[in-house]
Amino acid sequence: MHLPRFLLAATSSGSGKTLLTCGILQALINRGKRVASFKCGPDYIDPMFHMRVVGTRSRNLDTYFTDEEMTRYLLARDCEDVELAVMEGVMGFYDGIGVSTQASSYDLARVTSTPVVLLVNGKGMSLSMVSMIEGMIHFREDANIQGVILNQVSQSTYGKLKDLIEKECKVRVLGYVPNVQDYVTGNRHLGLKNPEEIAEIRDRLNSLASILENCIDIDGLIRIADQAPHFYYHRPELPRLEKTIRVGIARDEAFCFYYEDNLELLRDMGAELVEFSPIRDEHLPEGIQALVLGGGYPEVFAEKLSANVIMREEIRQALESGMPCVAECGGFMYLHDEMEDMKRFSRPMVGFVRGRVYQSETHGRHIGYIELTAAKDQMLGAKGTTIKAHEYHYFGSTDCGNSFHARKPSCSTEWECMHGTDTFSGGFPHLYYYSNPQAAFEFLKKGSQYVIR
Repeated sequence: MHLPRFLLAATSSGSGKTLLTCGILQALINRGKRVASFKCGPDYIDPMFHMRVVGTRSRNLDTYFTDEEMTRYLLARDCEDVELAVMEGVMGFYDGIGVSTQASSYDLARVTSTPVVLLVNGKGMSLSMVSMIEGMIHFREDANIQGVILNQVSQSTYGKLKDLIEKECKVRVLGYVPNVQDYVTGNRHLGLKNPEEIAEIRDRLNSLASILENCIDIDGLIRIADQAPHFYYHRPELPRLEKTIRVGIARDEAFCFYYEDNLELLRDMGAELVEFSPIRDEHLPEGIQALVLGGGYPEVFAEKLSANVIMREEIRQALESGMPCVAECGGFMYLHDEMEDMKRFSRPMVGFVRGRVYQSETHGRHIGYIELTAAKDQMLGAKGTTIKAHEYHYFGSTDCGNSFHARKPSCSTEWECMHGTDTFSGGFPHLYYYSNPQAAFEFLKKGSQYVIR
């Protein structure tokens, strides 16, 4: 496949990748380009910005979740009708799992043969930036860093450094970003706020795009993208249901964390996805045979979720009657007897999981990538079935379950987690279906066997 593309990386977290990526995407769209964007790693919120605010198709690409062949396939599948793909890196360029490059921005660029543009935060530096850039370029022979952008530097400082960097580091300097703090997005306890909650974000991004047009060589970025080599991929053979089933997807401001490729995979396997809001809708969608309750911010909207008594009762009755369900993190929290809100006030929830959700002081132990292994036969597969996932939560449960064994790839930390039965899989991990497509198909097969009452 020939796909113009580049990856925007940085020397460290907090360098301004997300803001710059959004600004560049907006500038490209304003030029009439059909653009797709990708986030390196497991983050949900940056792709939400790209999709809902900038208006690009956006997905995750993660070389921990998927092997090299599958990673290239996912890139190709999501770019069949686009002119240019922009990938946003994660952390520092070489920072991966533990002290390695696995699942790093460098790893994704290597696997997909993607040219890299390095963003360097120049605040508090001048000549030291040159040595930093030189080291980043040559730390790996196949780093493929084709361009550099300087962030938080003045026009005068940029003018003094540009020629020196190009001479010493043999790399194109594509511009600079002045102090644009007025365009920085707000924060919440799980990261960036949802796009809908940020006032006039579209106008701010268009203003940012105008600034970038004047201080960054957008044409130079496009030329780097155009020089990206062809890459090869293999389309996997996926199972498919004989008859389409309707699957309810909880989706609103409380439940908004979904890997879009997970949802596309369910569709490819024969599911019709029907979205509903546990906050606003009184009833489940008609004719559904399975449920997916994704992650999000149920603790922020706990009062509204609790007040929707009819919806809570319908979900509990559906699950108790055997409707298959996958519940991840926020969705899992919602299914408990009760849940603490942000003010630590306990509120009644669905009551399917017999326990209580509470704010936890020890959540950090379980943050990050994990591999799950089924401890017994259950809905997603037989004992020994594995699937990869990611955890990030500030809440705990009095009943986390023990149907899966979780193991971190970066250290020896292991624990038991999740509830797993013939019709239910629920816990704090966010599953990535393409790490084991058969597990997702087993869920749909159970749905096809469910008799609508």
